[in-house]
Amino acid sequence: MNVIVRDTYDEMSKAAAEIIAGVVKAKPNCVIGLATGSTPIGTYKELIRMHKEEGLDFSQVRTFNLDEYLGLGMDLGKPYHLDQSYARFMYEELFKHINIPRENWLVPDGLTEDPEAYCKWYEEQIAAAGGIDIQVLGIGGDGHWGFNEPGSSLASRTRVVALTQKTLDDNYESFYKKAGFTRDQMPKFAITMGIGTILEARSAIMLANGAHKAEIVAKAIEGPITAQITATAMHLFKGSMTVILDRAAASKLQHLDHYLHTERAWQEMRSKG
Repeated sequence: MNVIVRDTYDEMSKAAAEIIAGVVKAKPNCVIGLATGSTPIGTYKELIRMHKEEGLDFSQVRTFNLDEYLGLGMDLGKPYHLDQSYARFMYEELFKHINIPRENWLVPDGLTEDPEAYCKWYEEQIAAAGGIDIQVLGIGGDGHWGFNEPGSSLASRTRVVALTQKTLDDNYESFYKKAGFTRDQMPKFAITMGIGTILEARSAIMLANGAHKAEIVAKAIEGPITAQITATAMHLFKGSMTVILDRAAASKLQHLDHYLHTERAWQEMRSKG
């Protein structure tokens, strides 16, 4: 596992975008797993800039998103603030700004009439695409990936989950309250990739920023592994796992000096060829 610390959110976002862009350039038809939420917005903005100013080509890329609220789906006929689906979020924050074909991006369908069958189909689609080359992750306030709430099996697959009260509270303050919705109008269930699904990606990057994430980030990175903090599953990752933080999110790491030293050592090695 690599831990990269940058001074600011913008620098953190650029570092993440550079890693993703490197995968796209090396494998133009790569498969990218994507996350929603405020944290990756800066990364998506930098990828959009790279596309528009540097010609970063997404025409062969395929994407799969981590999750979606059950009962919601993208409706472009609604004003953005009234459509709180993750599909709409991804469309507005990334997809409509780059040259990825509509048929190449997939967000779980929260409007499916048969969620159990759909979850199985979603897993099959990831497998048919050849698996995920790089998975983008955030981390919830209680340490979850996607909607894999505390207690989720670390071997779990794509499924329907009930959202915890903390997740409902966090998401209400971040999104629904601003859009004028009441708490009763929030979906209480979601479709999410499982931890086992995420761990099968060939590589992953986890992003976190802000002092409010510092304590849970420290627990996730420095362990112990526990299903109560599903992001600790990063220690079971067989591929390349990179955590990218701003200074505030890294502030409670017990071994911060070691992570900074390790990054400098690798940079010096790479600079020498």
